[in-house]
Amino acid sequence: MSRRLLRFGPLLLLVLFLSGCSSVMSELPPAGERHGFWVTYCVGPLSDLLDWFAEILFDQYGLAILLLTLIVRFLILPLTLKQYRSSKQMQLLQPELKKMKEKYKDDVKKQQEETMKLFQQHGVNPLAGCFPLIVQMPILIALYQAIMRNETIKEHAFLWLKLGEPDHLYILPVVAALTTYLQQKVMATQMNPQMKALMFIFPIMIFFMSLNFASALPLYWVYTNTFTVVQSYLLYRRPSKK
Repeated sequence: MSRRLLRFGPLLLLVLFLSGCSSVMSELPPAGERHGFWVTYCVGPLSDLLDWFAEILFDQYGLAILLLTLIVRFLILPLTLKQYRSSKQMQLLQPELKKMKEKYKDDVKKQQEETMKLFQQHGVNPLAGCFPLIVQMPILIALYQAIMRNETIKEHAFLWLKLGEPDHLYILPVVAALTTYLQQKVMATQMNPQMKALMFIFPIMIFFMSLNFASALPLYWVYTNTFTVVQSYLLYRRPSKK
């Protein structure tokens, strides 16, 4: 069960991501209307931070989105590192797990017992990599909604972009798709063959969605993708000192 969860976890995140995007198509109330726990204590404060950052950054909401994205990503960095360490531990145990699977291929119960003993011996929790991911999701969704439900953003421009309208020059959709591809390319060593197919499907989806969404959202995708590319390169491509 845990292996299946780890295998299809990224696909589950994709479904959650698209579910979040579908909410843009519905008419959500602005973040200024504080109704309910989610908006009052999660989305609303992040939206207020966007306004405050824009004030100190010369009324540039494009820079405010960048600053808030960086702050949130650095705040959840400890969770990301924990997920990374869990992933590396599981990688180190793969040869032993493969041998055990071959040795007890006719006895599934014994195979499971020996697998759990191996995990306990090395202090590895196969679900440890999922917990940080689950914790991160509400934070990132709150940031996403804070951007999309901030009415003031829609009235501002950044570079050639009108943040409340799609980029009719198609530059931003191309950049969003490219950074999405680069993000998955850097993390390709952590993917199974099924998930590697998303390296081509996901950027194409991002491109077509960016054609229709207000530029503030693809701009956020570009920022967070770029951060993830740098973070993943440092974590997964840098040789371990051990």
